[in-house]
Amino acid sequence: MDNNGQSTTRAFTPARIVALVVIGVLALGLAYLRFAPDPSVSVPDGAQAGDVILEPCTYATEDGSYDADCGTLVVPQNRANSGSRLIALPVTRVRARSGASAEPIFRLEGGPGISNMTFPKVSRIADSRDVVLVGYRGVEGSSVLNCPEVVSALKGSADLVGDESLRAYSEAMASCSERLREDGVDLDGYSLSQRVDDLEAVRVALGYDRINLISESVGTRTAMIYSWRYPESIHRSVMIAVNPPGRFVWVPETTDEQISFYAELCSQDETCSSRTDDLAASMRSTAADMPDRWLFLPIKEGNVKVGSFFGLVETTSENAPLSAPMVLDSWLSAADGDASGLWFISFLADLAFPEAFVWGETAAVAMLDAEVADTYYSAGGDPGSILGNAGTDFLFGGGGLTKAWPPNLADDEYRQVQTSDVETLLIGGTVDFATPVVNATDDLLPYLPNGHQVVLAEFGHSTDFWTYQPEASTRLINTFYDTGEVDDSLYSYRTMDFGTTISQTGLGKGFVIVMLGFAILAVASLLWMPRRVKKRGSFGPKTSAWIRSLYPLVLGLGGWFLVVLIVMTIWPSISLGNSLIAVLSMGLPIGLGIYWAWVHQDWSTQIRKAGFAAAMGGALVGGWVGFTSTAGLLALITTIIGAAIGANLALIVLDITWDKSARDRSPAST
Repeated sequence: MDNNGQSTTRAFTPARIVALVVIGVLALGLAYLRFAPDPSVSVPDGAQAGDVILEPCTYATEDGSYDADCGTLVVPQNRANSGSRLIALPVTRVRARSGASAEPIFRLEGGPGISNMTFPKVSRIADSRDVVLVGYRGVEGSSVLNCPEVVSALKGSADLVGDESLRAYSEAMASCSERLREDGVDLDGYSLSQRVDDLEAVRVALGYDRINLISESVGTRTAMIYSWRYPESIHRSVMIAVNPPGRFVWVPETTDEQISFYAELCSQDETCSSRTDDLAASMRSTAADMPDRWLFLPIKEGNVKVGSFFGLVETTSENAPLSAPMVLDSWLSAADGDASGLWFISFLADLAFPEAFVWGETAAVAMLDAEVADTYYSAGGDPGSILGNAGTDFLFGGGGLTKAWPPNLADDEYRQVQTSDVETLLIGGTVDFATPVVNATDDLLPYLPNGHQVVLAEFGHSTDFWTYQPEASTRLINTFYDTGEVDDSLYSYRTMDFGTTISQTGLGKGFVIVMLGFAILAVASLLWMPRRVKKRGSFGPKTSAWIRSLYPLVLGLGGWFLVVLIVMTIWPSISLGNSLIAVLSMGLPIGLGIYWAWVHQDWSTQIRKAGFAAAMGGALVGGWVGFTSTAGLLALITTIIGAAIGANLALIVLDITWDKSARDRSPAST
């Protein structure tokens, strides 16, 4: 049937054939995303514990691709259990560019709950050394401690560190641990000591005599245990942003001291000092009277504090939109009456934090400091600091995690610092909120007879280390591995820059303008389309094709943004990633828009009703398929694609069916 309401008598016109081909390609793409084989490694047939199976590959670095070997490590899930099943972990050995002539380097990422397999900076240290990456048990490989219960609890939170959310988080952790054990997962095997044994198994399998370690943040805890457990295996160790035992609990007094240090730096900066006489006092005043809304949008106080805490960890724009200058700018703007930046932090925390970690592994690692957390909370917790318990509450569920997740007795001996003779270099920044440099100085350095420390002024956490003055950090690391000497001669003083090219206040306002713009455009379009059809009978072929192929992006995003604004305003505890919200908010406007681009005013009521049902049903089914094909923000795009595919396909099938029926009834066909 054509746009004039006349039978085409040709079921498969050129336009329909092209449309069906495009729909088929897009549908295959969604099917691949939904049903593609799991890329995680598995235990090879016939493999035994300790096997490392590698084959040649390449590894992407910031300096191009390097030759590498990629494969699998096979280990027991729990070495303390003789009947434990085997699990597989990914292994990558990046080959030295000039041929390996020195001790290799094993890299240890931080986290917890994030992958150890991505390290584009490897090119800086792989000139004469192999660099080896071993997947973390519980994070990657054949056994991952995913906790959808925790993700769901956090997404449904009215405030990430509010009392109700902390209880829900702890209960979800308890449910996850119980489910994992019922599924046959031996949680006793997911300890840092067994992670170290994984690393040692790779060292042995690859035939290395001794190795170097490069670790950062939580990864430094693994490096410590490695040096205590297998000191003879380690040549030298570099620890960046050091986390000694007990320091998964962030002390609010120390955080306030760090904010006071920022205030001192602010007083020396013309831009910052022009906005406040005392940064710390301005923040404390804002925290004491936190605005609960910006415009009509709610600001979640706990979200702001936890988002600000983790934002203050790094100063570099590489960490945007959560970097220290951006966070401090938002607090100063709020003190001047503009709370848009705080709203953006609150919104970003809801959007990003629930799915930022593999929560089961995060819990397993955090339990190493369970006793410290219990002591902290039994003493009353936060004494009234600016950001409260934000970071500690978020990790430990206000203390509930230590009761929700089973303790791991295998790591008992590593809850306290031990002496190590391994040559060790500690590196930290003076404005690092996650791992304050004073902790390494006081807690760990006295136990390192062959230890050295480099303190970098106005540097934050590990991203700052890799981002600022890369020539200096490269010389520092490589010289230490080569000679044991500490050469920080290339470093120059880095003045703290409080300026921001892009601010959270700007992002917050811009994002709301975009959301409102798309929402208004979508609503206006859907109000205009039926008027156009009523006035002119139908859309022309070109306009109809455009609306049915490209305009679903506008309708889908507009519908989603409209519902998001409503939900955030009225029901802040409802997850923005809720599947029903996503599919309905995008599927309905897309189906409606495609229907109006298809329909003709002169068609019968029966035809129009059938077309409406087909378009709406196809959009909702297709939207559901698209939403479940991927995760995160990408799911928004695949939902739009799926809804457009479903609505168009349903209408094309309807058209073909009617045209065939009309042709079969015509005199020429008899």
